[in-house]
Amino acid sequence: MELSIEIRRFKEIREEQGATQAEFASLLGVKTSTADIERGRTKLSGSVVMELLKQFSINPLWLFGESNQKRLPLHRVDTMPKVISLNSEENENIVMVNQKAAAGYPHNVQDVDWYRQLPAFDMPLPQFRNATYRGFQIEGDSMLPNFRPDEWVLAKAVPSLSDANDHRVYVVVMYDSVVVKKLHKLADPSRIRLISFNDEYPAFEVNVAEIQELWQVNSKLTFNLDANSDNGILRELQASMQELKSKINNLNK
Repeated sequence: MELSIEIRRFKEIREEQGATQAEFASLLGVKTSTADIERGRTKLSGSVVMELLKQFSINPLWLFGESNQKRLPLHRVDTMPKVISLNSEENENIVMVNQKAAAGYPHNVQDVDWYRQLPAFDMPLPQFRNATYRGFQIEGDSMLPNFRPDEWVLAKAVPSLSDANDHRVYVVVMYDSVVVKKLHKLADPSRIRLISFNDEYPAFEVNVAEIQELWQVNSKLTFNLDANSDNGILRELQASMQELKSKINNLNK
């Protein structure tokens, strides 16, 4: 008996991911294995179709042979914030998400009560008007030297990945984590590469369907202004000038 088109395409997706039947079942929330699905003994459930869309941007119409478009384009992935905060004058507040709160952020993106526990303020500057901004605290050293641990970035909400620009820094809110990385789009529109400034941390790819929110970083708050670094550079320049002056004096003797 010939297998239906959705079963053949389901198997095709699994093989593209390089996953075993057991591994793919785990990804999709299917018990034990996908073997029965691939043999045509079990129909594709709505939850499996949803997971294929969410994790791999698979177009359900393509899956069932009703479209030639395999993956949904980037602009259909909504990355706008799910909750905003307003002050008494109906202006948007900047909600500040510290390191501890960031751990629970992916699971509470639509919980209004959870947001009320976070500090928020209104920035009275024109650069922060007519847009939604959020503050996130840097954790770890993967973005050194540009961003230090415990510093804060202020980031502007991005409606969709099609509005994102290569090599800009973004706060990427996924279903299991929040990261601050440089973004690079790939030829495959269903995936993006995230890059650290610190070369000790390798770049990695994620499926766009894993992204809940996207925020473009355009400023930061730091409490680590190091006056000594500028003084050190100045001393080096002074020493170099003194050495050059000595050499010139020796030539004139």
